[in-house]
Amino acid sequence: MSGSKRPCVILVADSNMAAAFRGYLTRDGWHRSLNCMPFAFNPDVGGDLLVDEGGNDPGVYTRAHELLRPYLGTHARALVALDCEWVGSPGKKTIVDDITGRLVSNGWAADAVKVIAIEPELENWLWQDNPLVAEALRYRGVTNLRTLLAQQGLWPEADAKPPRPKEATEWVLRQTRRPRSSAIYEELASRISIKGCTDEAFKELHTTLQGWFPAEGAV
Repeated sequence: MSGSKRPCVILVADSNMAAAFRGYLTRDGWHRSLNCMPFAFNPDVGGDLLVDEGGNDPGVYTRAHELLRPYLGTHARALVALDCEWVGSPGKKTIVDDITGRLVSNGWAADAVKVIAIEPELENWLWQDNPLVAEALRYRGVTNLRTLLAQQGLWPEADAKPPRPKEATEWVLRQTRRPRSSAIYEELASRISIKGCTDEAFKELHTTLQGWFPAEGAV
């Protein structure tokens, strides 16, 4: 791979997901939290963060290889992130296999691409039993947010995360009368504990970045 290439281009399905990646990968000491080597990532210049203009998961599923084709000459690796849950979704395995296959057929090396399909959706990365979540959502009720969501049937006490994370997010925002915006996702991603995120897709992202950009001394 040419040393003149940018380390990685990230293609996401919508502005909320872009905000989450921006929050994760521009926070202070983010590489230490992920236990990987820091690498050049600028969401504003250099084409490192690409959002599907259609702003939807099916578009990324069908056109990721086309959207990323112009970046073959400028970036060494490509990471694609999208939700698994949408009308007509073929499911996680097919999503990953199909996008990966098309990327490789278009010239990307197999070890230089990764598809992160989130089950069921992005909000699963952001929910954890952490006061910073309530703070980012501007919830200031007397009842603890975790307890309140359990009372509403939105977060069973036995579950690590709300089973319907997007619905739980939207319910809280209705209570706080705050419109859903990408700024909320960026704030959540920049402040919550990375180690506290137990989502399998996020673990895949974590492992991928460690493999592509191993920390000094790592094997």
